[in-house]
Amino acid sequence: MELVENKENLEIGAGDCIQLKKNILLELKTDSIEEYGPNLKLLPSNDQVRELQTILRDRNTTRSDFKFYADRLIRLVIEESLNQLPFSKCTITTPTGAQYNGLRYERGNCGVSIVRSGEAMEQGLRDCCRSIRIGKILVESDAETHEARVVYARFPEDIATRKVLLMYPIMSTGNTVIKAVNVLKEHHVLEENIILSNLFCTPFAAKAIVQTFPQMTILTSELHHVAPNHFGQKYFGTD
Repeated sequence: MELVENKENLEIGAGDCIQLKKNILLELKTDSIEEYGPNLKLLPSNDQVRELQTILRDRNTTRSDFKFYADRLIRLVIEESLNQLPFSKCTITTPTGAQYNGLRYERGNCGVSIVRSGEAMEQGLRDCCRSIRIGKILVESDAETHEARVVYARFPEDIATRKVLLMYPIMSTGNTVIKAVNVLKEHHVLEENIILSNLFCTPFAAKAIVQTFPQMTILTSELHHVAPNHFGQKYFGTD
């Protein structure tokens, strides 16, 4: 991006300044996303999404409102995550006897939530995929070393053959997710078959994850240097 240094030859009106500012912000936003590679994807932003993000970050939001609006954002993220799954073409017959060329999910998908905050996203996935199987991983941080360690893991027996939607709403450092993905890989899940569904992610965590797992798809609603780490406690009412 070139900067104009000769101010004497620069004649810009108020409207031009506003448009120039928008163009610069758009360019900076595009550059920042490209830094993380093609497998980091952002939920398409609009005023509704921004409002949901604002409510969830507001310390004055009540617990009941927090859960209600969190579920709305979770549903949007889950829906977009499902868009990353493979579809196959199909032809069906309508009630009037007409033929319709459409799409259907390919078989072999499952969800895995990282306990506990990831469990907040399970219902959103079930609302979209009624009979989907969901596994769990519990990762805890050592009190002294702060190193993440796996305490519990339960998956479908054939998880190695499935596409996996890994659910974890808040990522500050990425350590918990990195540990969880390593466990999935130990169970022979291919890195490219994992889709991470996330609500809020810091640039630090995003960079750590894409560098460690460049083939994994990551979908988040927002990249911001401050993550709402109170999410799990507020959602489950343990704050």
